[in-house]
Formats: sequence, structure tokens, C-alpha cells
Amino acid sequence: MAGNSQKRIARSTWRLVIEKSQSGGRHVIYRCEEEICKSLKLAKRKITIDTGDEVILCGKTFKPIQNKDGTWYILPTYIETRGEGGLFLCAPTPGYELVQNDFINIPVISPEERDILLGAALSLNEYVPEPLEPQQTQSSPSGSLRPGDDYNFNGDLRAVLLQHDWQCYQAGENEHWCRPGKTTGTSATLKNRVFYVFSTNAHPFESEKAYSPFSVYTLLEHNGDYSKAAQTLATKGFGEKNIEVPTDVNISALVKSFEKEDKQIQRFIDPGPIPVELLRVPGFMSRVMDFCMQISAYPNQPMAFCGSLAGQSYLCGRKVREKGDLRPNIYILALAGASTGKDYPRKINAYILNQIGEMNSLGDKFASGEGLQDAMFQTPCMLFQNDEIDTMLQSFNKSRDGHLESIMGTLLTMYTSSNSVYPMRRKAGKQQAGFINQPHLTIFGTATPTYYYAALSERMLTNGFIARMVTIDVGKRSTGKDAGLIDSMPNEILEIAKWWRDFNPGKPNNLIDVNPIPVIVDYSDEGKRILDDFRVFADEEYSKAEDGNDEVSKTVWGRANENARKLALIYACSESHLSPLISAAAAKWSVALMTHQLRRMLYLSQCYVADNDFHALCLKLKQKLRQADQRTLLHSVLMKRMKIDKANFRNIIDTLSEQGDIEIIAIPTKTNKGTGYHLVEE
Repeated sequence: MAGNSQKRIARSTWRLVIEKSQSGGRHVIYRCEEEICKSLKLAKRKITIDTGDEVILCGKTFKPIQNKDGTWYILPTYIETRGEGGLFLCAPTPGYELVQNDFINIPVISPEERDILLGAALSLNEYVPEPLEPQQTQSSPSGSLRPGDDYNFNGDLRAVLLQHDWQCYQAGENEHWCRPGKTTGTSATLKNRVFYVFSTNAHPFESEKAYSPFSVYTLLEHNGDYSKAAQTLATKGFGEKNIEVPTDVNISALVKSFEKEDKQIQRFIDPGPIPVELLRVPGFMSRVMDFCMQISAYPNQPMAFCGSLAGQSYLCGRKVREKGDLRPNIYILALAGASTGKDYPRKINAYILNQIGEMNSLGDKFASGEGLQDAMFQTPCMLFQNDEIDTMLQSFNKSRDGHLESIMGTLLTMYTSSNSVYPMRRKAGKQQAGFINQPHLTIFGTATPTYYYAALSERMLTNGFIARMVTIDVGKRSTGKDAGLIDSMPNEILEIAKWWRDFNPGKPNNLIDVNPIPVIVDYSDEGKRILDDFRVFADEEYSKAEDGNDEVSKTVWGRANENARKLALIYACSESHLSPLISAAAAKWSVALMTHQLRRMLYLSQCYVADNDFHALCLKLKQKLRQADQRTLLHSVLMKRMKIDKANFRNIIDTLSEQGDIEIIAIPTKTNKGTGYHLVEE
């Protein structure tokens, strides 16, 4: 009850007419501004007695009622009303005595005040009758749990009431609910999963009747059609066959299989933005990042990090490898909106390559898979800076066009061929197809977050392209400032870049560019231990995904170890180009970055990858709530944002509510309480 209303009633009780009855009870007399309903019994108590003999209590005689088990009880009413047409005895009838005010000046109270009086009385009720359950016509095998029975035990009754504009204004063991169209007052109570209606104006419910959850669901959702209600609940998983297990059968294996299946249904938690400490790599990369932040009109540290990582990956391409022959070729994707400063990192990389005379190694768009192969054949180490990755992903996701398949196939194969030979296609008029020895392709792509998320699909995630990428969400645009001059680049950056250009390990000969012999970058003992431990961890996660038939997680964890070691190799080359070593610091950084990437990727797949059209709508609704303040929206607001019809909306709400993904709640508004939806913490 509202605190202010309670205080107002407490202050105004002196206005009420009160008399004492002959049995010692009290009559409280008032008039009300609105029409009074019929007489109601507000508070009862069930008292068990020994025999079926009549009982006299407080001067009244009660005839016992027999339970199904043969025991007896009486049901005295402690508080009741006399409504329109009702009668009661009063003073000066013998035995009745006025104790406050008189019948000449009966006060008129407001509907709100009357509701509070009745609510206080209802809170003292200790008896709710057993609900009368109509016969379910949904057929069920003998010994099975019918859909309606299952719903009575497990259905979300509160969600159904809230969807139909009922409001719970007093929680607790005995909940008080207010019918649609009212803002205060008790129209019904909910206790022990029995909905007991008092109001005479709560269609489709009848006054002073008890309803089971299945009856409430049927009346509100299916206009009283119990057969249709049972059929609908059956399609939602309610009702099941009883499994009779012989006493001599060991069911432990069955129980374990259920537990295993339950564990496989896991929720991935959003790891949030990439930690700032992971955006700093000592040496060359930090120098490039600092310069980028200095001259950018809208400095963005994650974007500067992506650019420097791509630059370092290119510079040491075909020149270094770790002991397992992994190379520093990586694909980087920066998720950035318009005008977030993504041009400057690309310009800096282009400026560096121009200054060291390697502009022929810089590419932008992928015209075709064949075109990419030809470019790499001419220049086996290349840096592609592409601003249309999201467009390519969306097109590939929605199409089976051979042109797009060719690009994707080339990118996937080129990545894995960095330590071997990439076979070229045979061209017309050529007897031999040709090959690229140890191709090194670094991609620095950018994409708009909205379009990137829209392009995510199981096909895209399981083909391995996304799993190969280091994806960084760069966040919002920073505060602008005056831009600097790119030709003010510190000389030490260019000197290191020139050193990498001139570094050609292996035996000097005329074919060193065709058949390079990259130097092996060693591990420190601690660095190797850290990465070995991560490999074991990744393998365990892969096995879990394999057991759960989770293809997305399998793909993600399948390349975790490889990607972490590539990143550690790049860290070592940035930290010291003269004597790189995969140290403990390099290993810790690469493992931390890779772990964050994997968690983020799995979370995004959970949020955006749908199995079918209905699942896609469910994910869309969850995303709308995820983007809302406190992950909560009013019913009307959410419907407008979803832009779907009422039936589909209701089905989505039912599904997500029953899955435990959302909660249906009452939200205070300026004039009333409205139904709302809250996304459960993920």
C-alpha cells in the first residue's frame, strides 16, 4: 500500500461510524464516491475440528465441512462487507452499541481510501478455496503429466497477468493484485499459486472464485478454450510422459546425461571493451600509436593500436617465425562508426611504406580472389587496408555468388599458407600454374559495428574467417582537436621501418625474395610455459564444444593457440627489432588479448547468430533491451522498436520469459503502472 494513503486513512478514521455488535465484533459504516459492489467475504480462517458436530464460535453456529480425507473443519468469516442490497443489524437494536459517531453523519470516503480499507482486511485472510479445474481435453497417455497440470506447477502466472495489465502492488507470501483500469486496491490475491478474485468487475474472472495458473492462462490467453490452451502449452514443452524406471535399473548414467546436456547450454558473458593495458606494446608499436594520437583530429587509442599492429605485422612478414613455424601474418578488424578517426592509422601506414619505398606492397580493395592472387604473386608480402569489410561479410553471408566465394576462399587459404606454398590457378595459355612461396598477407579492415553484427551468422563464424581475425571495438568518437602534420613523423619510426625493409635473413643469393628463410624467434622459458598452458586450456575448451556439438565454439577455440603465438611473435618484434624474444610479457599479453577476443566473439555469436527467423526476432528483442537504460523498456516502447505484429511479439515474449531470458515487470508511469520487460543479466 502507498505510505501516504495509509497515513491519510489513519488520520481520517475518526470520521468513520463504528458500532459494537452483540457478538463483540465491530461494524464500520461509510459511504463511497463510486458504486459499491456486492457483499464480499474478505477474511476467513479454516479451523480443523474433531467431529462433524455443529460448533458455536463467538455466538454463531457453524456446520462442519468434511475434507476428502474424512477430517472436519469449519470456515468462520472474520471480515466481510455488505454491499448494494445487503442488510445488517445496527443500534439501537438490542446488543448493538455505537462507539464512534452516528448514523446521521455517515462520512463519504474516496475509492482509494475504500481500497486501502479492503486491502488491509484481505491481508488477514487465511483461507483460499481449492480452484475448480475444468477437464483438459488435450489427450495424454496414461500416467503422463498433462500440459495444464505441468503449467500449474511450473508456468509463469505472474507474466501472464502482467501482460494483460494486471498489477501487483503488494508482494509477499500473499500478493495483492489490482485489475486493469485501476491504479489502487485489491482486486485479487495470489497465494500458493492460487489466484483468488474478489472484484466483481474483473472480466473474465468471477468474484469470490479461485483459479489455478492453467485457468488464468486459458481465460486470458485463449478466451476460456481449455482445449486450445492445452494444445498451445504442449507445443511450448509443457506436459511429459512419466518414465517408470524398474527398481533394479541403475539410472546414474541417465542422470549424468541430463546433467551433461544442461551444462552444454551455457551463456557467454560480455567481457566488455578491450582493457586499456592491452593496447600498449613496447617499442615500435607504441611509437607509432603515440604519433597517431598526437596528429589525429579525433584521437582513438584502440584504432591507433589496430593500425600499429597491422604495420608491425607487415614489416616483419616473411622475415621471422617462431619455433613452430608460425608466422606474423594477421587479419585485423576495427569496428568503428563514421568519423571516429579511422583514417589516420591507415594514412600513417601508407606514409611509412611510401617513405621506405614499398608502396607496391599496399593494397585496398579485394576486386576478386584471382586479383588478390595476382597481386600477391607480384608482391608476396602485402598490407591491405580495406574500409568495406562489413559490406563484403554481408554479401558473402547472403549470397552464394562465385565471385564472393573466390575472395573468401583465397583469404582463408592465404592465411594458412604463410609457412608453405600457395598454388596459383592455371591461366589460359600457360603450361604451369605457378605458386607463391610463403605468402604474407596482413589485412587492416574497418567496419561499422551495426553492419558487422548484422553480418554475423553461423556460416560466417564456422568457415574460419572471423576466427582468424583480431576484432577490436574502438568505441565512441573522442573529443576533437587540431590535427597534426603526418610528415612530422619521428625519424626513429622510419629508421626501424627501413631496418625491417633491409633485413633479409638466410643465405644471401639472388632468390632470397622468392624463397626467404625467416629467422626463428626463440621463447623464454616462462614465455613458453605460459603459451603451453594456454594451448592446454584452449584444447579443453575445444573438447567441451565438440562434446556439445557447438560448431561456433569449436571454430573459435580451434585457432586460439595459433593466434596467440602469432600475436606474441609480433609483440617480440615490436619490443626489440634487433633481438626479438617471446618473453613472459609477450606471452601474457597475447594470451590476455586472445582470451578477451574469444570471449567477445562467443558473446556476440550468442547475441546475433540465429538458427531461424523466429530465433532472429528473439535475439533482436533482447538486443533492444540490452541497449535500453537499465535493460528495461515499457511494453508500448518495445513494441514500437520491434516493428512486428502483436501475435509475433506475444510469442517472442512468452518464449524469452519461459527461457528465463527476460522478466515481465510492472513499471511506474506518470499516471499508472505499465507492463515492462527487463533483460536478465547475462
